Amino acid sequence: MLLLDDVHKVYGKNKEKKVEALKGINLSVDKGEIFGVVGFSGAGKSTLIRCVNLLERPTSGKVIINGVDLLSLPPNKLREQRKKIGMIFQQYNLLHSKTIFQNVAMPLILEGKSKKYIQEKVEELLSFVGLEDRMSHYPEQLSGGQKQRVGIARALATDPDILLCDEATSALDPSTTEAVLDLLRKVRAEFNVTILMITHEMNVIRDICDKVAVIEGGKIVEQGTVIDVFTEPKTEIARSFVRTILNDETPNSIKKLIIENEQSDSGKAYRIIFKGSSTSTPLLSDTAKNFSVDLNVFHGMLTELQGIPFGNLIVNIKGEKEEINRAVQYMINHDAIVKELTQDEI
Repeated sequence: MLLLDDVHKVYGKNKEKKVEALKGINLSVDKGEIFGVVGFSGAGKSTLIRCVNLLERPTSGKVIINGVDLLSLPPNKLREQRKKIGMIFQQYNLLHSKTIFQNVAMPLILEGKSKKYIQEKVEELLSFVGLEDRMSHYPEQLSGGQKQRVGIARALATDPDILLCDEATSALDPSTTEAVLDLLRKVRAEFNVTILMITHEMNVIRDICDKVAVIEGGKIVEQGTVIDVFTEPKTEIARSFVRTILNDETPNSIKKLIIENEQSDSGKAYRIIFKGSSTSTPLLSDTAKNFSVDLNVFHGMLTELQGIPFGNLIVNIKGEKEEINRAVQYMINHDAIVKELTQDEI
């Protein structure tokens, strides 16, 4: 559906003033997926998404949508392809002198559609986003969430194959954010639209995305399914984003207790991650029954990721080394992720 192949974006021609905003981006998004790209400010997120529809033209690489490399197209063909790419902006980008109806109708007017078609299409879209009673209102008469719904309706006007969301919820409060995410889920379900989301909010990634890529310094440093990146982040930046959601930072009092236990030879600390089926079985209890080990939960939490139960515990395991190894392998065989922690990782 969407493929970014070794995409680079360099600003400035002077060698001393060159800025490499993107450094070899490789990204693949399948049809019907909601794919999130997360990163801190200045990481290259917005440049990346603007390169997808060529609002920013990449310095090199390929931007392929439905098998077509946009960079190879002449201007007239590129304009046609862009009609299949909708975009939702952080600050809505609505025309304040136009009514809500006129804002949504604008892409269709520019396409030269008939008045009858525009009337029917805009009414259909405003009904879809729940604003059919606001057609004659102006943007300043709407709340932030309602403005973003108008932005979504406008982005859908040309029946796009892909929807680009550039920090679409960052200006909204939490309850309004959830309502907008619900609407985007509905968009995907009813229109089979592929969605690429740029955000710095890891809760948005958790709540709606199928896959996620982490961008830092213009490079994709990690990517995978949301459940995999949340349960086993491989880079420090991914771990820092995950911590903002899972709140798995170990309290100092617990760290002290773990260190004291290890120094007194009272067991080792392990991080045990449960996901899916492993959360529905009494795994710790079964392990204690089947092996000559003592287990003591020091710290942890249970939550849900993409509808899948998820647990993250720090557990002290005490016993003979061989028996501990057998107990750890038993838990791994039952779909848990088990890792002995060093003092730096606690």
